[in-house]
Amino acid sequence: MVKTVDILGFPHVYELSAPTDCPTVLVFVHGWLLSRAYWQPMIDRLSGDYQCLSYDLRGFGASQRVANLSAATTPALVEDPVLEKAVVGSGAAISSLPSSLETLKVSTTIDYTNYAPAIYAQELAILLQQLAIQKAWIVGHSLGGSIALWAAHQFPESIAGVICINSGGGIYLKEEFERFRTAGQQLVKYRPRWLSYVPLLDIALTRMSVAKPIERRWGRQRLFDLLNADPAVAIGTLLDSTTEAEVNRLPQIVAQLKQPVHFIAGSNDTVMEPKYVHHLASFHPSFECCSNNVTEIANCGHLSMIEQPDAVATEIRRVLDQYLT
Repeated sequence: MVKTVDILGFPHVYELSAPTDCPTVLVFVHGWLLSRAYWQPMIDRLSGDYQCLSYDLRGFGASQRVANLSAATTPALVEDPVLEKAVVGSGAAISSLPSSLETLKVSTTIDYTNYAPAIYAQELAILLQQLAIQKAWIVGHSLGGSIALWAAHQFPESIAGVICINSGGGIYLKEEFERFRTAGQQLVKYRPRWLSYVPLLDIALTRMSVAKPIERRWGRQRLFDLLNADPAVAIGTLLDSTTEAEVNRLPQIVAQLKQPVHFIAGSNDTVMEPKYVHHLASFHPSFECCSNNVTEIANCGHLSMIEQPDAVATEIRRVLDQYLT
């Protein structure tokens, strides 16, 4: 069931599956210009054993200020914007939600003109507390992987582990990043609403950044999310997450993490090539000398959870079994 929670004045849309016998909750964080929808194949495969939380990042999917919502987005917000109390984890009781953010050491204000992964990590931490989730594994895709790593760094008492999918980096290549930022800004700035009526455009999106064409419904979803993303947020997250300082800081964050971190790469990913995934993973102690914390999935591009859902779900289970049993 789709619900909405207010995080320091900004509505966030989320879905939380039923509790299971496992007290750890899986939290799925999507990437740039995407939404929580892309995690549904994982949730379908994992929610029988783990309670699963997916949500739309601020400014993406249905997590928009009411004034920014399009007619197509509005129906998704079907629940009362006042947060309903959630039952989370094994045997958890429905109780009053915490009235203070002191236990998480989170600022009680968010600068909504700051789009850095660390800020989004703070919003994630507030969401976990709002839902009374005390222990979580974060599964992040692409930009969502960076947010997951920052969350684990800032809130180790709540984040038990991280799985990064199609997420890596830590090497700043000036010309490549400048080209990427320019292309991304152009994509966001020039996306008129009538694009949704262009015949076969969704088919083109079934072939972009993937090893093999994905189902057409995912092409339609990609087009919908592209057109509905808040322009200031979309450009802001692109720019703030790809500065030289931000890129160089990420390996330092990974090196300091005490929690387990595992990376899943697509062998044919041209957006986040496997070599960059291995590079970032190498800063974590579990990398050792043999890439022990990296798994490459064959015939897979940048949308691993859509392209190879069985393989990704199997790998997530393997990692969780290693640390939760």
